[in-house]
Amino acid sequence: MASSYLLPTTLDEALSMLASCGGSGRVIAGGTDLMVQVKEGQRAVETFVDITRIPELNGIRMLDEDTLWIGATTTHRQVWESPLIQGGAGVLAQACRRVGALQIQNVGTLGGNVVNAMPAADGSIALTALSAEAEVATPAGRSWLPLADVFARPGVCKIEPTAQLLVAFRFRRVGEHAGSAFQRLARRRALALPVLNCGVVVQLDAAGERIERAAIALGPVAPVPWRAEFAEAFLAGAPATAETLAEAGRRAMEGADPRSNPLRASREYRREMIAVLTRRALEQAVATAR
Repeated sequence: MASSYLLPTTLDEALSMLASCGGSGRVIAGGTDLMVQVKEGQRAVETFVDITRIPELNGIRMLDEDTLWIGATTTHRQVWESPLIQGGAGVLAQACRRVGALQIQNVGTLGGNVVNAMPAADGSIALTALSAEAEVATPAGRSWLPLADVFARPGVCKIEPTAQLLVAFRFRRVGEHAGSAFQRLARRRALALPVLNCGVVVQLDAAGERIERAAIALGPVAPVPWRAEFAEAFLAGAPATAETLAEAGRRAMEGADPRSNPLRASREYRREMIAVLTRRALEQAVATAR
């Protein structure tokens, strides 16, 4: 177990503390994943740097009339209870509402969900559908990068937790004539890892008859949260009919590469359910857009 626990109150202070640890310190916020990993011997930590007292890292606000901002230490409950998220990013509100149980949602953070880098993390899938960007702070400064650039492989994030900090997320809100939705398949409704999950965003024309563009994110069907670009391209300009949405689900299935898991589901079952979950999510998003 760690020998020290530090509580910085500014971003610069947190980075300085991490640097002084020489690689033996690690960022902690909610700790719902990290403490399990430490207890099971998967992570060795000498110093925890708790970032939950840094005001700059928490909250939800509009950066401008179209762009939503969420701090990395904002909890899942803060996200799904936010009127801004419910109205402008329903897919994310729905995803955060499905993470663990209420006790986990009260302390687990959206940033932690992302940096844990699991390919079916509910928050990550929703943010991927929203084409979100992540702000990262290093001793050299800050930068925004596409969320996809954060993930390396299952359980491995490109943000170094012993030296760098995930600061926030930003993305374009789901606006007029648009809708979003999140679908999740698991062995039970709560406290179960997903067999499959899907987040979508759909933009319709003013008449609500055709799809102008769509985003479809799926997990775990690749080493990282995955966009079904083949299905997205098919939907661009297509009529928003039941037949179109079903075909998009089939095309999403064609490009995905899920693995068999003896505790959850076979590859074959997952492939079939990709088409079903994608269709359901698209139907829900189109109905919301209309």
